[in-house]
Amino acid sequence: MMVPFRRKKSNKQFPVKVCTFDSELEFHLEHRATGRYLFELICRTIGLRETWYFGLQFEDSKGNLSWLKMDKKVQDQSVHMTNGSCMFIFLAKFFPENVAEELVQEVTQHLFFLQIKQAILSMDVYCPPEASVLLASYAVQAKYGDYDEAVCKPGMLISENLLPQRVIDQYQMTPQMWEERIKTWYADHRGMSRDEAEMEYLKIAQDLDMFGVNYFPITNKKNTEVWLGVTALGLNIYNKENKLLPVTTFQWNEILHISFDDRKFVVKTNDSKSPKPVIFYSQKLRINKLILDLCVGNHDLYMKRRKPDTMEIQQMKAQAKEEKQRRQVERNKLTREKQLREAAEREKAAMEQRLMQLQEEMRAANEALHRSEEAAELLAEKNRLAEEEAMLLSHKAQEVEQEINRMRMTARKTEEEKMYLERKTQEAELLTARMMEESRKRALEADKLKNELIHARVAEKEAKEKLLNFLSRTSTESILITPSSSPESPMHEMHSYDLLADGDMEQLSLEIEKERVEYLAKSKQVQNQLKELRSEIEQLKIGENQCPLDDINAEQLRLGETKYSTLKKVKSGSTKARVAFFEELEPEESIV
Repeated sequence: MMVPFRRKKSNKQFPVKVCTFDSELEFHLEHRATGRYLFELICRTIGLRETWYFGLQFEDSKGNLSWLKMDKKVQDQSVHMTNGSCMFIFLAKFFPENVAEELVQEVTQHLFFLQIKQAILSMDVYCPPEASVLLASYAVQAKYGDYDEAVCKPGMLISENLLPQRVIDQYQMTPQMWEERIKTWYADHRGMSRDEAEMEYLKIAQDLDMFGVNYFPITNKKNTEVWLGVTALGLNIYNKENKLLPVTTFQWNEILHISFDDRKFVVKTNDSKSPKPVIFYSQKLRINKLILDLCVGNHDLYMKRRKPDTMEIQQMKAQAKEEKQRRQVERNKLTREKQLREAAEREKAAMEQRLMQLQEEMRAANEALHRSEEAAELLAEKNRLAEEEAMLLSHKAQEVEQEINRMRMTARKTEEEKMYLERKTQEAELLTARMMEESRKRALEADKLKNELIHARVAEKEAKEKLLNFLSRTSTESILITPSSSPESPMHEMHSYDLLADGDMEQLSLEIEKERVEYLAKSKQVQNQLKELRSEIEQLKIGENQCPLDDINAEQLRLGETKYSTLKKVKSGSTKARVAFFEELEPEESIV
């Protein structure tokens, strides 16, 4: 019996690697998997819900960077294989107009923070030196938390990649000098959490002229090379040597139609003073495709921001608000516990110092007692010697008295001997008187020494009683150091997703206006800090290392212009600028 041939089932999956700025993800997809399936799989893996900002960038088989199309299969898009895997980079494709109001999720803020930080450090986005130092201080706060002198030792930040190399090369400053200036601002951020530090970083970065701008080299009818910048607000035109100040701009609300035919790109506006369509030429067809893709996506987000929030966004904002409140409560609890722990440590140190002081007092009391005992022993020895000497004098006095008595008995025998004896007796009596006087003095001295001995024993007794009282008082003191904590009642999780009513919208508007006023005050303070640092490091600048963008930025600072004032000025004079820029062009029909 013949066994039918069965073909071995082939492996219908292929490996995919996706890189973000802080992780690398690996997946195995089926051959029919589309770009949308892979993109949604990545978003679910990292917990991202604000998906409309991001995309997957890859290098195609020709070495060009492209964005993965969502509706096509992954394997049909000529993805370059590296080590047998399809490599993608998860990047922000579109940028918000206001990061504080539009970015809701913490993971979204973190991804934008990492991408903008890398763009500034790699010098893809121009950042002035003083703003670079301020941004570096927020980056350090986000990475290490609050400034601590015991942890942040000199030289710790030197090894970190915190400043663009262009900024370092422009000044005669050592790494230690840069580190000190970063630490000065880093110490001011105490109490700021990681997400707050990253948001402050993004608030400052969004004011940079090159923030969120995708540049493309284009030419006009006369083959003049310029830059086309696609932004969240519209299209900007820049001179070839200046990517900071746009020559003219087209906002999305004044663009009626955009299209391309091969390398020709057409922009039709609603400006009655300039009815002709604006036509550019790109180097390759794929560049026009990429420009159109970015224009469509940015225009959709531009219109979406000007409509009421969808239910999904309202739910995300409500959840983000609850999460922020919960973290604030936890942060306050941790702060209180930290304060209590520090207070307990200070109390422990004070009690240890008090214990050392008491031990020193006890040692001094023991030494005083020892000296008192030695003085008492010395006085006792002196008293014993005085008593022995007094007894010896007393014996001598008795012997002399016996001799006098014997001499008196002998004096009776003869008269002659009587006078002799009287004289001898007088002499003996004088000697006896002197010896009695000396004996009396010795007795008085002995009494005095005895009184001193009595006083010394009384002092010794008082010292012993004082020592016993001190030891008994010290033994009764108890030194208990227990970290106190104030238990907090657990936060009740909120699962309510109510929509905002009209009254809530009015209240929300008031809150937004209040936050805007606070932000403007804080922004003014930051600008003053930046001005101080700029004037401080101005003397150390190396002139030959300045790039053209630095000169343009210095001229803007001298004129007091910012990114937004420039855009406003360009917009107000947009008609004249367009006529001046495109007066060389011939009439051309729009391709609809």
